[in-house]
Amino acid sequence: MKNKFKIFFVSSEVAPFAKTGGLAEVSAALPKFLKERGHEVRVMMPNYRSVNERKYTLRDVIRLKELAVPVAGQMLKANGKSAFLPDSKVQVYLLDYKQYFDRDGLYQNSAGSDYHDNAERFIFFCRGCLETLKLLQWQPDVIHCNDWQTALIPVYLKRLYQDDPFFKDTSVLLTAHNLSYQGIFDSALMPKTGLPMDMFYPGSDLEFYGKMNFLKAGLLAADSVSTVSQTYAEEIRSAEYGKGLEGAVKARKQNLVGILNGANYAEWSPEIDRFIPQKYSANDLAPKVENKRELLKRVDLNFDEDTPVIGMISRLESDKGFDLLEEAFDDLLALGAQMVVLGVGEEKYHKMLQRFAKKYARQLSVHLRFDNTLAHFIQAGADMLLMPSRYEPCGLSQLHALRYGTIPLVHGAGGLAETVQNYEARAENGTGFVFKKFEPEEMVKTVERAIKTFHDKKRWQKLMKNAMKEDFSWEAAAEKYTKLYARLMARGRK
Repeated sequence: MKNKFKIFFVSSEVAPFAKTGGLAEVSAALPKFLKERGHEVRVMMPNYRSVNERKYTLRDVIRLKELAVPVAGQMLKANGKSAFLPDSKVQVYLLDYKQYFDRDGLYQNSAGSDYHDNAERFIFFCRGCLETLKLLQWQPDVIHCNDWQTALIPVYLKRLYQDDPFFKDTSVLLTAHNLSYQGIFDSALMPKTGLPMDMFYPGSDLEFYGKMNFLKAGLLAADSVSTVSQTYAEEIRSAEYGKGLEGAVKARKQNLVGILNGANYAEWSPEIDRFIPQKYSANDLAPKVENKRELLKRVDLNFDEDTPVIGMISRLESDKGFDLLEEAFDDLLALGAQMVVLGVGEEKYHKMLQRFAKKYARQLSVHLRFDNTLAHFIQAGADMLLMPSRYEPCGLSQLHALRYGTIPLVHGAGGLAETVQNYEARAENGTGFVFKKFEPEEMVKTVERAIKTFHDKKRWQKLMKNAMKEDFSWEAAAEKYTKLYARLMARGRK
């Protein structure tokens, strides 16, 4: 069995071309590390309007001028463009079809509503990926799919391309990053998939309470399934975390693995961070306080070295703990800390945060937007990072916070439980503060314990150094994926 593989990595978003969340960061970082390990890696994503074609030097791919993608009984003429991931030799193909992807948002309109034709858009994308490979005459050993937007690829390979010799030696891995997003659509759209109608019936792989479920179908069709932490892989077998797919997850338990995401330390590291005013390290923590000063100046809060600053960088939604936060806000701010919140999400949480920001103007600064620069300022300038997620498949912000000596305060679920060790004052070990019960009182007690420790400067510096010694680089994850690809190749297609 060879040790180097041809990997086709398929994702609906890839940084820096297009990004709404952690998936885009993973889809950029993992292929780079796989390439560095000697694998031949190519990436594919849609060519959205937001992709800056001039900045990233997108070029037409001559062979893909002939790309025809079957959708709903029609052959749609598409095009493929190509670029490279910045600072790497990883080639990225961008499937270009204006009718589906020339829009303001990736999945939603400006009002925050899903596009009405998302099913058709990503049916097109999945078929387009497979037809692109054939036109390029590039036969991958593994197609690595990510989330519901790519989950029909293993289904198509099993039912529409099963006799195609081009794919006879290609295996499929599907990574489910978050089971909250499944690609559930009306069953009336079934003909648009191009799949036989006899595949949809009560209890079938595609059927989910009378509707189509792309992720469910992909989980059951892929040769292997992974998710983004071992803890989450175990949690999603339960009704609480499985989001209705626990049965499908249990059915694949022999071929389900959890591989923790890594942190991109080339971008998120205080020694080299190009965004922050003062570089620092575990051996020289003193400049961090100057980053705190600059952060507070930027967000219009008064600086006091002895007042702890708690940062939040998050999507604003219930699963990220914002219902919990709403109940606890008065008690949290009564502890005397300042808070800086960055993120966008549900309108009700926008209004809730604006209400509290007005009430606590001297303590709370709220920024309802994506802002990469401010995210770096928060990681470098805050003393703590609060992540009260109800569940968190992996999480990246806490990995970044550890590297910056910005102590994570987290609910012990999923990847948060796996990456943050609860601080024990007597032993002076641990890397953050963890609460196990998802209750506002428990969160407040945990933040209070962190603030008490913060005021013991000797203990706090020791805690910061503990955190900064942690290593969650992509090296370990890339090695585990390589071993998984090898097992897939040894086992062959299902």
